[in-house]
Amino acid sequence: MAIELLSPAGNLVKMETAFNFGADAVYMGLTRFSLRANADNFSAGEMEKVAALKRKKGGKVYCTMNILFREDQLAQLYDMRDEIASWPFDAFLISDIGLVPFLQKYCPGRQLYLSTQASCINSAGARMYRDMGFSRIVLGREAGLDDIRRIKDAVPEIELEAFVHGAMCMAYSGRCLLSAHLAGRSGNQGDCSHTCRWKYRMHYAIEEEERPGKYFPIEEEDGYTTILSSKDLCMIDHVKELVDAGISSLKIEGRMKSTYYVAMVTRAYRKAIDDAPDKDEYRKDLWDVSHRQYTTGFYFSSSAVEDRADVSEPTSYGYERQYIFLGTVKDKVGDGIYSLDLRNQIRKGQRVEFIAPDVHHLHDDGLVLLDKDFNEVDQIDHGKVSYIKTSLELENGYIMRRESEEKIIR
Repeated sequence: MAIELLSPAGNLVKMETAFNFGADAVYMGLTRFSLRANADNFSAGEMEKVAALKRKKGGKVYCTMNILFREDQLAQLYDMRDEIASWPFDAFLISDIGLVPFLQKYCPGRQLYLSTQASCINSAGARMYRDMGFSRIVLGREAGLDDIRRIKDAVPEIELEAFVHGAMCMAYSGRCLLSAHLAGRSGNQGDCSHTCRWKYRMHYAIEEEERPGKYFPIEEEDGYTTILSSKDLCMIDHVKELVDAGISSLKIEGRMKSTYYVAMVTRAYRKAIDDAPDKDEYRKDLWDVSHRQYTTGFYFSSSAVEDRADVSEPTSYGYERQYIFLGTVKDKVGDGIYSLDLRNQIRKGQRVEFIAPDVHHLHDDGLVLLDKDFNEVDQIDHGKVSYIKTSLELENGYIMRRESEEKIIR
């Protein structure tokens, strides 16, 4: 089968962007039952738009319902069974095995995909899930290339999906209670506060024998560490190894990331999968989107448990970002004049670049900013109707960006 490029769709705009920039399929969450509860996600009222966009683009849409269900949530799911059955999904991504009979009964003909949250990293597990009715397994990130080969050899009929890019969790395939403990927000219910990304300071204490419970703190230094925070995964240079190992679908993390992130990362991996002559030029964009220090994760590790420290960030390391996402070009409304979906301010004289699926970037030094009445202005802002006038030939869906004045975001 052809290798699938699977991109995140946090909302309709990101869904369309993912398809425009090369995704074969997208995965999306609902306002309920999703492990990314703070993404925009999709409501029942948007399903007609999802279906229309799916028909227009000809891609596949997968529904992520990968939380661990409580009794009340399971009851809600059964109350919505007729509605869910009518939705335009090709597959359901789940980690709670209790959903298998529900989906098989009420959503016949849809594929069952095992979420990475189930932490399947061996052939015995893959065989068991296949026998339960799953057609694809999203492997735990702890599975190395050697593990993947052995799983595929042992269960050749199962499709294997693996993450190739984006944020990783410090816990074993996301099975973490740190957020629930420190912030009262459960990561397993889609409300993670990302406590592993917080900065921590180490304290040491002395307890004297005759004074139990009375501690004398010793602070080693005045710095903080992000030792719990994982680096970001990036396998752009190893697509062939993943495919040769038996991966059918290459998955990009990031339903809560920006439209710009979805576009740039999807485009870069599309070029890599297609082995395009200009793939190296697009590869560089991965260092321009907001990201932590990159790692190849556990794919080349001999032991995921022993090597977990290799994917932690060094002290005081934060995000890097080279460009600011400004918005997207919409319709041509006059001679060289385009309407915008503006997301960040643009000021006169700033170098604005335009990017598209097969256009690395364009820019116009004579770009003119226009207000809602088509008067020339010095700046245009998010939330206000505005236009640009340019000598460039642009199309609906082109993305706008400018260089960031702040390269490091701590």
